[in-house]
Amino acid sequence: MWAKLNDAGDTIEEIISSPKSMTINGIKHPRQMFQWTTAELKAVGIVPVTTSGTPLNSAYYIEKDEAFAIAGDKNSVVRTIGEKAADKALADVNEVWTQGDIDGGYAPDGTKANDPKLDQDGNQVVTKGLKTNAKRKATSDANGFCQGFNWLIQRKVTADTAIPSDVITYMAAIRTDHKAICDAIDGASDMNAFIALHTDTYKEDGTVDVVARVNRWTDDKDVKQYRR
Repeated sequence: MWAKLNDAGDTIEEIISSPKSMTINGIKHPRQMFQWTTAELKAVGIVPVTTSGTPLNSAYYIEKDEAFAIAGDKNSVVRTIGEKAADKALADVNEVWTQGDIDGGYAPDGTKANDPKLDQDGNQVVTKGLKTNAKRKATSDANGFCQGFNWLIQRKVTADTAIPSDVITYMAAIRTDHKAICDAIDGASDMNAFIALHTDTYKEDGTVDVVARVNRWTDDKDVKQYRR
């Protein structure tokens, strides 16, 4: 990545993400110009872009837009990333109209700022928070673990054939796991606590010590033979 500076070298005119042909001071240069030396590029006002920071985990954080600034020596441009704008919402959010929505003509006539957003049926528009989505995933996981035994339940209903006790025990354990995971999610007091539920801990040798709470389910080793 490069930046095109003005003649004075104090203003960024363009950020160049990949080589391309450019016309500079009336002279058209082919894209191969980006194979020139740093000094040759600097002579036509093009300097390299270096990156400061690392991207945030977009599952949990809203990141500020990247920012570009000319280095003090004017020999490069620094691209800053990874600055947090806000945490993503843990709880569900009832959406409201903003003044920007109103000024932009997106809101119904007569709407005031902070009026609730309603769907076409008149229901409150809700953006699901991280906790709701995490509990939905836990429910989906639990259903997936038990789905392979549906044939045993159907056989019990239609032919009164007993469900193996190991399967009954396992499915009960999955229900217990599901409740424990959802309770832990509900109990997360802040973003750090929520992230901790999704994070494995490791031993000194780099192997997993404790699996993240949201991924910790009863082993199915005793019931694998019954799955279909």
